[in-house]
Amino acid sequence: MAGYAVRVENVSKVYQSGDIEVNALTDISFTLKQGEFAAIVGPSGSGKSTLMHILGTIDKPTHGEVYIDDVPTSKMNSNQLADFRNKKLGFVFQAFNLINGLSAENNVEMPLMVTNMPDYERKKRADELLVQLGLGHRLYLTPNKISGGEQQRVAIARALVNNPSLVLADEPTGNLDTKSGEVVLKMLKDISRERNVTMVMVTHNTEITKRCDKVIHIRDGKIEKIKG
Repeated sequence: MAGYAVRVENVSKVYQSGDIEVNALTDISFTLKQGEFAAIVGPSGSGKSTLMHILGTIDKPTHGEVYIDDVPTSKMNSNQLADFRNKKLGFVFQAFNLINGLSAENNVEMPLMVTNMPDYERKKRADELLVQLGLGHRLYLTPNKISGGEQQRVAIARALVNNPSLVLADEPTGNLDTKSGEVVLKMLKDISRERNVTMVMVTHNTEITKRCDKVIHIRDGKIEKIKG
C-alpha cells in the first residue's frame, strides 16, 4: 500500500454529546495518488467537513488511520502535528482568510515565518508564486484593494509557498462569481498537474467535479460511491 499520497483506512469519527454518541464518519477508506485532483461531495451534514478536518490533521479519527506520504498522523502530539502541517499541507478557504493589514506578498510569506528561511528567500518565493498566478502587479496591495478572485489567488499562493504534497480546499470558488471561479478552478488544476500536488476539495459545485480525477461521494457519514 506504499506510494500513495493519501491513504484513509477504516476511519470513523464519533462525537459525544452528553450521553448520546454521534457517528460523524463510519469506516471511511480511500486512496489518492500523488498529483491527483479530487473532490469530496455530499449533502449538508454528510460528514464532508469532518473528513476534511481529519485529512488536514486538525481533528483526529476515533478509529482508523490517515497516512499522508506514508506517515501515520493520528498518534502525533500537537507540536508534531503543527510542524507536519506546515511542511506537508496547504489550505485554501472559501472566505480566503487573508490578513487585511498585510500586503499580498506578506500574506503569502506567513507559513514560512515559523521556519529559519531568510527574509529575502521568503519574499522571493512568495513573489514568484504571485507572479505565476498573475498577481505580479498586486504584490504590495492589501486584500481590501484587490478583487475577490485575486484574493483567492493570493490564498492559493499562500497554500503553495511551503511546497506541500497535499492541498485541501474548502469550497474554493464558493465566494466568487462564475468567471472568477472558472479562473481559480483552472489555476488549481494546472498547479496540481505542474507541481504534482495532490488537491482535495470539498464542494457543492458540479462544474468542479467534472474536472476531477476522483470524486468521493459521502452521505450520512459513509462513502456512497467513488468515481474515478
